[in-house]
Amino acid sequence: MKRTGTRTIIFRIVCAGLLMAFGVSGFQTVLAAPGYDHVAAFSDTAAAQEIGKYGMTPIYGQDVEDGTYVIETDCTSPFFRILEAKLTVEDGRMNAVLTMSSKSYLFVYMGTAQEAAEAPFEDYIPLDETDGRQTFSVPVEALNAPVECAAYSRSREKWYGRQILFDAGSLPPGAVRFPVPDYSRIEKAIRLYDREKGTDTKAELYSLYAQDEAQTESDAGQDGGPGKENEEGPQPVSMEEEDGEYSIEVDLSGGSGRASVTSPTWLYVKDGKGYAKLLWSSVYYDYMIVDGELFLNETTDGSNSTFTIPITALDTPMQVIADTTAMGDPVEIEYALTFYADTVGGKGRVPLEATKQVIVVALFIMVAGGIANHFVKKRRR
Repeated sequence: MKRTGTRTIIFRIVCAGLLMAFGVSGFQTVLAAPGYDHVAAFSDTAAAQEIGKYGMTPIYGQDVEDGTYVIETDCTSPFFRILEAKLTVEDGRMNAVLTMSSKSYLFVYMGTAQEAAEAPFEDYIPLDETDGRQTFSVPVEALNAPVECAAYSRSREKWYGRQILFDAGSLPPGAVRFPVPDYSRIEKAIRLYDREKGTDTKAELYSLYAQDEAQTESDAGQDGGPGKENEEGPQPVSMEEEDGEYSIEVDLSGGSGRASVTSPTWLYVKDGKGYAKLLWSSVYYDYMIVDGELFLNETTDGSNSTFTIPITALDTPMQVIADTTAMGDPVEIEYALTFYADTVGGKGRVPLEATKQVIVVALFIMVAGGIANHFVKKRRR
């Protein structure tokens, strides 16, 4: 018995030594998916945004009634843009379908970026593209608490770490089996208290709070509020021209100033409404947003990005958002487009169309010259 015990101890010491010699990561690498083991460096990632509100307490599946709900989300990265999240709860388990704004990410993994790089391929959650929607179906550990979620960039081929928060306060009444505090109100009250510590009475503090609430509601009533989509969608302006194809001059401002769009650009008039086709100076723009509506890049051959969007204003800046992957992670940039009504002209004024015409004329001259040269030589003979 004594000899057997000694052998067991020696065996365990040898195993421990092997683990220390090779490291745990050496064994994990065997399991890791080949080609998906790169993690974005800290310098490649944008500064993380704070998510969550003061005093939030995690809520788990057993505390939520079974059903499917639309739930609001928040993310530490502005590049991982979730258009909609649908939460399904069944027997205490929670799952969410995230509708994304772009196809910039191929996979997500519910864990850190480093854990994703060391995980087997079958643990990755792939992007689902159905009926024009880009979605990820992910398990949700808890509401009102940051959840680790790594995203694999299609263009950079690296994992980027994020945290997502599913806000239980956005669920309909009765979905959670106990009252959920209004954390937004609590946070606002604390902020006002910190700002007005010199206030002598509760009545004065409440008055300040009420003013802040009224201002918030007033802001939300303007154009659906900041960040909210216009339910009616972008409304194109009426044009005097007959339906057809034209050109129009456009100015672009905003961003870093390095990007540009071709001017004059294509103008399409349909049912008396104006639409523009924009040709960007970069291949990295994958979508644009106009009044909350998403427009995808129409270029499929790898050349510069093009978008056909409604013109919502003439002779005044028209605010748009364009998403670019030129800096690694997708980033949405705010721009202003100004279309000038008195510059409407023929389609041939668009530089690309003019180039086509020059090429056609050049080919015609070459062919005609060749024919003339043939007859001249024939006549000389």
